[in-house]
Amino acid sequence: MRFLFLICTDSTAEPYEAAEDNIEEWITDVTGSGVHVIGDRLRPGEEAVTVKRRNGRVVATDGPFAETKELIAGFDVIDCASREEAVEIASQHPMARFGQIDVREFWPFD
Repeated sequence: MRFLFLICTDSTAEPYEAAEDNIEEWITDVTGSGVHVIGDRLRPGEEAVTVKRRNGRVVATDGPFAETKELIAGFDVIDCASREEAVEIASQHPMARFGQIDVREFWPFD
């Protein structure tokens, strides 16, 4: 089963401490266990462009798509046996402490 981790900022989380951010260790662990597919950080939301097509017209707006304090800061895709395993893997991610992680299962078309 494949899952998307949306790595989000969260103003109620612990203050970020670079010395406590063990993302390299987490990546090594999940890659070594064979569940990590891909992941990366994202540029700040202020640099985003939101694109819509309405009535045949393309509208591109600078900035994040929503007025919210929580922004998507990165993503990971994992392939594991169950939702419970995905939640356990997400709970070990540093951003589970310094932000929040939305765990979403992929929904294939077939």
